[in-house]
Amino acid sequence: MAGRVNMVLVVLVAASVLHRTAAETYEVGNELSWRVPPNTTAYSTWASAYTFRVGDTLVFNFTTGSHDVAKVTKEAFNACNSSSPLTTLYTGPANYTLNSTGENYFFCTVGSHCSQGQKLSISVSASSSESPASPPGTTSTPSPPPPPSSAPSLAAATFSVIFMSIATGILW
Repeated sequence: MAGRVNMVLVVLVAASVLHRTAAETYEVGNELSWRVPPNTTAYSTWASAYTFRVGDTLVFNFTTGSHDVAKVTKEAFNACNSSSPLTTLYTGPANYTLNSTGENYFFCTVGSHCSQGQKLSISVSASSSESPASPPGTTSTPSPPPPPSSAPSLAAATFSVIFMSIATGILW
């Protein structure tokens, strides 16, 4: 019985290591949540630890009525100008799914929260299953395929060794 449990664990770990296919969910600020931070660099420091991709979701945890989340332009972000937000989420916790590549800017419109550092700027890259688009006005010529990688065959060989070992009882 323990051998079968170990086999399942090995397969699950190996599959998760091979590549990332699912979108990720990020709690903005982690323990800080979405509130006025202790310093004006807290959210940029938090964001620098992650790679955001199309399809990922940001979760802004805040108390409804105390904060909100406005998605804004770069100019509005830099000036903490909340007069024309692209969208505003008023109910916490608020989920925002990243649906395009490029820069994304968010801040709280309540009082002086933005100028106190409750603002987030992130860069979103293409998902692992999505290819980047060509800039407007350019045509894209297909590039030659990359040379064959040893990763798939290495993965297959690893799984073969694991399963053969399990079948013959060598590992357990």
